[in-house]
Amino acid sequence: MRTSKFSEEQIIGFLRQAEAGMPIKEIGRKHGFSDASFYKWRSKYGGIDASEAKQLRELELENGKLKRLLAEAHLDIHALKSVFGTKR
Repeated sequence: MRTSKFSEEQIIGFLRQAEAGMPIKEIGRKHGFSDASFYKWRSKYGGIDASEAKQLRELELENGKLKRLLAEAHLDIHALKSVFGTKR
């Protein structure tokens, strides 16, 4: 998945500008992002500050690592079952 060229702090800054009354089209044109990106960011980062966004990113990274570990464990179990010939 492609990462954003904007940091969480920048994205939250864009959201704050929009809350202050600046038109979304103008913010997007000035900084180089689309309206769709803005609305996606607003649904994800709306109402949180920079420290909470950093914590959210850390939790998402940890969740991804745990999912990979679980997938590897399932593959190991499947391989062992196929070697020993069990039906389950």
